Amino acid sequence: MPLTTFVLLAVLGSAFLHALWNSLVKTGASRLGAMVILSVFEVPIGLAVALFRDAPPLGVLPWVAASGMAHFFYKFFLTYAYERGDLSRVYPIARGTAPLVVAIVGGLFLADRIEAQEYLGIAVLGAGILLMAQGVFASGENRRLIPFALGAAAATASYTLIDGQGARVAGDAVGYVAWIFVVDGLGFSVAMLLWKGGAVLPRQRRPWATGAVAAAASYGAYGISVWAMTLAPIALVAALRETSILFAVLIGWLVFGERMTRAKALAAAVIVAGVMITRL
Repeated sequence: MPLTTFVLLAVLGSAFLHALWNSLVKTGASRLGAMVILSVFEVPIGLAVALFRDAPPLGVLPWVAASGMAHFFYKFFLTYAYERGDLSRVYPIARGTAPLVVAIVGGLFLADRIEAQEYLGIAVLGAGILLMAQGVFASGENRRLIPFALGAAAATASYTLIDGQGARVAGDAVGYVAWIFVVDGLGFSVAMLLWKGGAVLPRQRRPWATGAVAAAASYGAYGISVWAMTLAPIALVAALRETSILFAVLIGWLVFGERMTRAKALAAAVIVAGVMITRL
């Protein structure tokens, strides 16, 4: 399953949408409230898409349930990481470790074939991501973000592997992601409301409007990625999707006023080099 130029461009578009919805969650006073609002809107979006798709076969339900659980932990860890660190620090750690895990697990247990230069590209990409994250130690930032960001990374690797296979079993990536949104959105929003109570939800209109946009961007980002995984190797798509780190760093710099250091610029260049190597 070669990676075509069309699929490459689609995955890069998905990467931008993913960075966009993460930046929207980062806005506002309450990261948890923003994530709950996003989850609430995921349910009607998922149902609206699912109504126009065939019902999934029963064999897909375990994949959907497992994915919903993995997405729950991803949101949980990511929310608390953002409470403790900048977008341009948390995002590289949370997203960057996952492709390396997916590549190793995929190479050992999946039927996907990854060429040598693609593994090299993934490795270079991972090196750039780790370089991007080193500022946690070098700049005296809050190190308590690290375990939460790594937890988000583990959850990312888990749902990437689950959904890459689950979408192939379903035979319909669009419908498959729609049902994930329903399960994930219900699970996270209900669990957080039971745990934190209704006070976690903002009363202003703006966070709700922002959450609706973030949920739509989230569906577009993940729907495209899972569709791409049905046409190209899962590990390669997972690695290319993490070019969203570049978009996140730019958004953090231009929108949130986060510092753009030489180390960040160098790490961005290494990440781009990793993407280019996968296309040789």
